[in-house]
Amino acid sequence: HPWQGNLQTCFLNVSRFHRKFSQYLQHIGRGSIILPCFATISRMILRLLKTIIVVSSLIVTLPGCLYRMDIPQGNRIDDGLEQQLEIGMSRKQVVFLLGSPAVIDLYQPDQWYYYFYLKTGDDGKVEKRQMRLSFKNDLLYEIEGTLSPG
Repeated sequence: HPWQGNLQTCFLNVSRFHRKFSQYLQHIGRGSIILPCFATISRMILRLLKTIIVVSSLIVTLPGCLYRMDIPQGNRIDDGLEQQLEIGMSRKQVVFLLGSPAVIDLYQPDQWYYYFYLKTGDDGKVEKRQMRLSFKNDLLYEIEGTLSPG
């Protein structure tokens, strides 16, 4: 992962800083009053930086473990039902067989549109299908498109 190298570099820099700071504190002298204060601050900074590194690595790695579900929208119609669709059926028979259409055009009420949209959660692949049914004198006379896969 691209951030992994940055985290490793950051951790190495923190370790180098802590090592050099500890060497500096040894040079100050053991009898100094300042030494215990610097040592405590050094440990607190190191603990804080370790916590930040652990939390940031968890934030980077955990989203890959999430489950993403499929998102189906529109009219999901089985192949068997669509194959039963025949020219000459009435509107009521079509609604009974396929259900209500997704879109009925206000300007062309004799055309019904059935849509199906599926976005898979695993790879984000999008699948779109549409079918247009045309009626004349309240009887089905044209089927364009399909909702069947592939």
